[in-house]
Amino acid sequence: MRYLDLKIVFPARRIKTFLLLLLIGHIGYAQEFSNDLIGLATIKEGVKTKRVSSYDTTGGNADSFLKIEDGTSRVLMDIKGAGIINHIWITLAPEPEKISRNDVIIKMYWDGSDKPSVLSPLGPFFGQGWEEAYEYAALPLVAGPKEGRSLVSYFAMPFEKGARIEIENQTGKTIDAFYFYVDYVEMNKLPKNTGRFHAWYNKELTHAGENGENEWGIFEEPGSNLTGKENYLIADIKGKGHFVGVNYYVHSPTPFWYGEGDDMIFIDGADQPTLKGTGTEDYFNTAWCPDTYFVHPYFGYPRVNKNIGWLGRTHMYRFHISDPIYFDTALKFTIEHGHNNQLTLDLASVAYWYQKEVAAVPATPNKEQRKPKPVHTYNELHKWRHEWRKANGNAPDLW
Repeated sequence: MRYLDLKIVFPARRIKTFLLLLLIGHIGYAQEFSNDLIGLATIKEGVKTKRVSSYDTTGGNADSFLKIEDGTSRVLMDIKGAGIINHIWITLAPEPEKISRNDVIIKMYWDGSDKPSVLSPLGPFFGQGWEEAYEYAALPLVAGPKEGRSLVSYFAMPFEKGARIEIENQTGKTIDAFYFYVDYVEMNKLPKNTGRFHAWYNKELTHAGENGENEWGIFEEPGSNLTGKENYLIADIKGKGHFVGVNYYVHSPTPFWYGEGDDMIFIDGADQPTLKGTGTEDYFNTAWCPDTYFVHPYFGYPRVNKNIGWLGRTHMYRFHISDPIYFDTALKFTIEHGHNNQLTLDLASVAYWYQKEVAAVPATPNKEQRKPKPVHTYNELHKWRHEWRKANGNAPDLW
């Protein structure tokens, strides 16, 4: 049929509608057989579910490592062969107010490596900042009832020749009880191009520079940052793979907005940022200087300060579930601490990614460097005002 004849039978508007419906039908058909719930109906071959847990092997009810002494490590899992960890659950005692999960270290080793590919304090890895506990729910990581003390991971963690998970106690106290499940599937061989899971914790007390904390140009022109020099480092990866998320912990010592810092991501050794952002809250899928509790499977603010302005502690996360950041040889993920790195902030993060080969992550900050800074309140603000008034004569008109 010639177009002229088609136009007579089907006006242009109807042709567009027909083509749109055809496209929607095609997309729906394709998605019908690729979503997770359809995938549950697929019977697998050569796969067997296994578990390592802290259950009482005597059949009693002492279902935990009874104690992990300070300065010691315990192996949760050490198996050989190929498989994929698909679920981890952990809880421990005493409660977070008495023992810091910021000083309980989790390490994961793949395929016989003697250096960890996952290295992080337990709390920050599962999305619990500082020495606190609070509930939230994302897709790959959850802190569940009671009071965020149930730590859960659904990240896929593949291994070809074996997997080992260790817990190190650096708290200065005894862990009285440590409960856990590690569920995995055992298989003869991993699917082709299966990457290895990696995670790395970093922390830094950032430097505001010689001109002080000049955010929003409050003192002078704020300057510019085109190269990412002195940005906070979230990840510096060598190899081929894809970046899948970050937990980001900000402690601001002033009421001023901390989030003008842009994300700058360098892919495959680029000298200039390959991906350039427009602000911290923008990278984390929010807007306009939020101070609002919000959780979504892919992003959220599960801990906000509710203090004066943006004074205090804020935890943000973003997981690149449907939009991984791909790289062939390297990825360096950085973010400014305030525009042009002009704020002193106590920053910490845990980055998550997959790469083709097993790699050792860098060392992490030690216990002293990890120690959270104290939380300021209106008392400190009043003291600072008092000192300013004294320095300027303490006259009544010093408003």
